[in-house]
Amino acid sequence: MRTVKQIVHAKAHRILSIQPENTVYDALLQMAEHDVGALIVLQGEQLVGIFSERDYARKIILNGKTSKLTLVSEVMTRHVICVNPDRSADECMALMTEKHVRHLPVIENKTIIAVISIGDVVREMISDQQHTIAQLEQYIMS
Repeated sequence: MRTVKQIVHAKAHRILSIQPENTVYDALLQMAEHDVGALIVLQGEQLVGIFSERDYARKIILNGKTSKLTLVSEVMTRHVICVNPDRSADECMALMTEKHVRHLPVIENKTIIAVISIGDVVREMISDQQHTIAQLEQYIMS
């Protein structure tokens, strides 16, 4: 099973972020433009939260707030679960399942180097299973 570092290296990644004083509407525009489900919230270069589609659905719509008048800081998730690049895809899947999160910032030397999604982890696990199946088929045929 590959590590987070290998997953990040293999994918074209960019760290999309927003500042806590931006509006939720600004965050939604950026998420739609880049076709992502979450943004890292940075104050300067410091990680202060994450804003996701789930935050929008549960903290804006269900509470009768408006995205154009609400700041990201009011509804972002402040306790951000992060991983280091040495974690395996299996460990990330277990963590994401246990904590009910879909995005994990990857931290190395106190710096965010990437964000991996549940999709990245699932793709890695499928690839690993396909490789194992191919090896078993080859073994059986020989």
